[in-house]
Amino acid sequence: MPAQPFVDRLNEQIANEFAASQQYVAIAAHYDADTLPRLAAFFYAQSLEERNHALMMVRYLLDAGAQAAVPGVIAPQTTFGDPVAPVTLALEQERRVTEQINGLAALARESGDYTSEQFMQWFIKEQVEEVATMSDLLRVVQRARENPLLAEEYLAREAPGEAGSDPTAPPVAGGAV
Repeated sequence: MPAQPFVDRLNEQIANEFAASQQYVAIAAHYDADTLPRLAAFFYAQSLEERNHALMMVRYLLDAGAQAAVPGVIAPQTTFGDPVAPVTLALEQERRVTEQINGLAALARESGDYTSEQFMQWFIKEQVEEVATMSDLLRVVQRARENPLLAEEYLAREAPGEAGSDPTAPPVAGGAV
């Protein structure tokens, strides 16, 4: 069974992942309302990815015989001043999640909970990709501030984040969705 401090923090992280999912839905809806369908689709997909991260954590706790709590989340930000603000917020969120994930891995190691530390390795790798993707998108959206259709073209051409499923990803509670 995982160390209790790790279980407690992973349950907190489940809330963080669900909150990130909700924030990405809010960002997607913002872009959808502005008739920017590729930016909307990108963030709807990011929302599902964050939700699945939470469900991977739930599955891990259940498989390890620990209590999986599903805490509530605070309401996401839903209004933005310009086309750049949502991506800026998303990058800040990914950087914060990276710190949280690294903290979880460190806590597992400090607790001598090597199984949980190994579980966190996939998330560490994932966060490197998430920060890189969001950093690139932010640079594009900043350049396209006056004409967000250029960001739409970038997403149509480059399709960041569409690498396909990762066979090394932890299983999701409820099966692959």
